[in-house]
Amino acid sequence: MGYIKYVRATWRKQEEEISGLMRQRRIDWKNEPATLRIEHPTRIDRARALGFKAKQGFLVVRQRVSRGGRQRPDIKGGRKTSNSGQRKYVSKNYQQIAEEKASKKFVNCEVLNSYYVTQNGQYAWYEVLLVERDNPQVYLNQNTAWAHDTKNRALRGLTSAARRARGLNKKGFGSEKTRPSKRANSK
Repeated sequence: MGYIKYVRATWRKQEEEISGLMRQRRIDWKNEPATLRIEHPTRIDRARALGFKAKQGFLVVRQRVSRGGRQRPDIKGGRKTSNSGQRKYVSKNYQQIAEEKASKKFVNCEVLNSYYVTQNGQYAWYEVLLVERDNPQVYLNQNTAWAHDTKNRALRGLTSAARRARGLNKKGFGSEKTRPSKRANSK
């Protein structure tokens, strides 16, 4: 068996030593920028399962997303300005928002996939796997050549997290009104 199996088992168990380590990391990561490129994935087992390769053209970005504030505010008294309050992403999950923010920051890259790392009361952290669109290591490989021809997968809702939020993971009976989209079927 490879080492990945044991790494996955450790993450599943969340033993005492790793929970203490993650507590310290959350404190450190809170003071870092919201979007930060990192050398190596924090969860190598998850990254490898989602298609990450340790070679040129593959990037790992740790993205911080604000949690909470999804309930609509009870507005009392008068009209508010456009910049008052926090923006609500009611129909999106945090992972999809993280992918979109990373995609906007790294415009020459395409989102491969992403995975959850940790969260506290204020923030959630995801690691987004990006692929450089114009890197020869990427577009000459048949498994990642799609990145050269596509643009803004994350912003168009084509990543795995976005498809889950749009209800496209289910097929067949009970999901007749999800395709091509919920909005198209409501008209």
